[in-house]
Amino acid sequence: MLTVPIRQLGEPERPAVQRILDADPYAGAQIAERVAAHGLNWWRSDGRIYGYEPARHVESIIWSGAHLVPVGATPSAVAAFADLLGAEARICSSIIGRSEAVLDLWNRLGGHWGPARDIRPNQPLLVTDRDPAVRLDPEVRLVRPHEVDQLFPAAVAMYTEEVGVSPLLDDGGRGYRRRIAELVKGKRAYARFDGDQVIFKAELAIITRRTTQVQGVWVHPDYRGRGLATGAMAAVVADSLRRVAPTVSLYVNDYNTAARQVYARCGFVSAGSFATVLF
Repeated sequence: MLTVPIRQLGEPERPAVQRILDADPYAGAQIAERVAAHGLNWWRSDGRIYGYEPARHVESIIWSGAHLVPVGATPSAVAAFADLLGAEARICSSIIGRSEAVLDLWNRLGGHWGPARDIRPNQPLLVTDRDPAVRLDPEVRLVRPHEVDQLFPAAVAMYTEEVGVSPLLDDGGRGYRRRIAELVKGKRAYARFDGDQVIFKAELAIITRRTTQVQGVWVHPDYRGRGLATGAMAAVVADSLRRVAPTVSLYVNDYNTAARQVYARCGFVSAGSFATVLF
């Protein structure tokens, strides 16, 4: 029996949810995009938002869907969310968010949900709001709709390398390919080509009025170590700031020193730390 004030939130609570998302626009970007698109009516979206509401005031929220994403989660809110979620079977494929909240949440849920496939406790969250002070790669551009077939193998390679499993396993990759096609159609996918081969790619996986979050950054193995990534990433940042959002954000594994150096050269600065638990 829950003894703390936690409940599923709906459209009447949208101002309170928006306030929390605005207080942390980078950690809350994934939720903010969904709320902007679908509101808080759960049947119109692919997840639900629960709120921790002591003294009749929503102070923390968590998105529960394919991903579990806490935002503004105080220790008492994390304990409440864990009480709620631990009573149910796991439906998420990952827990993502600010390190303190994610690791505390997993510490409480691990005994209920069993072992994780991977835990990444320290992923620097990086942000920039200015054009990079390095030369932009003029060959990096938006991928065109007829080039999805060329982009898809690079996307599969990136996903497999980053996540540790192939996106082709569940349904032969049909769902993942639809996602890549949607990003291309929405002018969110960038690449540099060498002939018909993608040698650099990146996507704007999330777009809100406050930020766009870059994911899927990848350089073909044959082209690594040539200094390609800095100019390519700079081109993505410059176009995103001009065309999409006032800031560009991303998070990166702490052990990926090469990528962190690229992002530093492109002007990214620290905005805290993420953690990810993968199932």
